[in-house]
Amino acid sequence: MSFPPAFYRWRPHPWHGLEVGPDAPEIVHAYIEITPFDLVKYEVDKATGYLLVDRPHRSSSQPPALYGFVPRTYCGDRVRSLSPDSTKGDGDPLDICVISERPISKSEVILNSRVVGGIQMIDHGEADDKIIAVLANDNVWGSCRDLKDVPEVMVERLRHYFHTYKMIPGEDENRVSVDVVYDADHAKKVVRASMEDYIDMYGG
Repeated sequence: MSFPPAFYRWRPHPWHGLEVGPDAPEIVHAYIEITPFDLVKYEVDKATGYLLVDRPHRSSSQPPALYGFVPRTYCGDRVRSLSPDSTKGDGDPLDICVISERPISKSEVILNSRVVGGIQMIDHGEADDKIIAVLANDNVWGSCRDLKDVPEVMVERLRHYFHTYKMIPGEDENRVSVDVVYDADHAKKVVRASMEDYIDMYGG
């Protein structure tokens, strides 16, 4: 049996089998793992491509935006070079948070998202950047082009979430840094670097 060119006989792996986006690094695909309604940390299992329960959140913290990754990206040496205080990339696809007006409660969806900025997160010395984006055709947020177009309180919420979501009650040490927030131009450099790191790691 023959299949049309756009038809997948088997489900493609969301990290390796999907395209990076229609106009990267400005407009990229975001594969969503977690919604603002989730109290459990999900992430894609690298072997199978299905969602894996990583851990339930111990605190009341919930992600303030859709959270996932950009397909066919990898945080390696090029991403690390844009994060001077890190020692290496975290070896994962590039994380992305997507802001939308209408609540999106389903995960494992693909969004066209416009890159507007990012958070230079460093986790135990590893570069673990969080790209901030808006739903590309959103009726409210779709006109945003840079982080200055996003209310400061939204960025504060994202920083607070990533600063606290791995904290364990009773442990004082938090080895996560979210001190640096950057604009769209730098975010696009990070996206481009992660695309090149992916090619180095896995080929074109």
